[in-house]
Amino acid sequence: MISTSNFKNGLNILVDGEPYQIIWFQNHKPGKGGAIMRVKLKHLKKGGVIERTFKSGERFEMLNITRQKKQFLYKESGNYNFMDMNTYEQITVPHEVLGEAINFLKENLEVDTIYLENELIGIELPVIMVMRIAEAEPGIKGDSISNMTKIAKLETGVSIRVPLFIKEGNKIKVDTRTGEYVEKA
Repeated sequence: MISTSNFKNGLNILVDGEPYQIIWFQNHKPGKGGAIMRVKLKHLKKGGVIERTFKSGERFEMLNITRQKKQFLYKESGNYNFMDMNTYEQITVPHEVLGEAINFLKENLEVDTIYLENELIGIELPVIMVMRIAEAEPGIKGDSISNMTKIAKLETGVSIRVPLFIKEGNKIKVDTRTGEYVEKA
């Protein structure tokens, strides 16, 4: 068990029977009454973020989160196959568990798989990935004041906004957290 006085960013706790990770917290002492802890929590399975307040001294159960290196092999009928980098054992993961990460999965990509109490709850991609542009319309300069962008399709099939000078076949860096163009590779 852990108290609100021991909160820190990245701590994994059980709140109302659901697994959360603390992403922000602030101790607040109002004029009268006891201190409270304002907290932003990210749901470990669903990914949503909520804000909660807890009374000072409340206690929570800590969660055991483990990470393992795996390599993405291939997609087969809505399921994704990974290989453990140590044991060479293969596992099949349904796309529901992976969420938005499937937009950036390339064959032979090494990822961290995240386990909660020995149950796979998701994967963590590298923050910046180099991707090839599969399809891009030619850029048309118009009368614009600010940066112009266009839609381009990556090798994985997901579409993102890129600057006009990016052409089909170019390699670009993409932020996998936001799905946004970073720079030309």
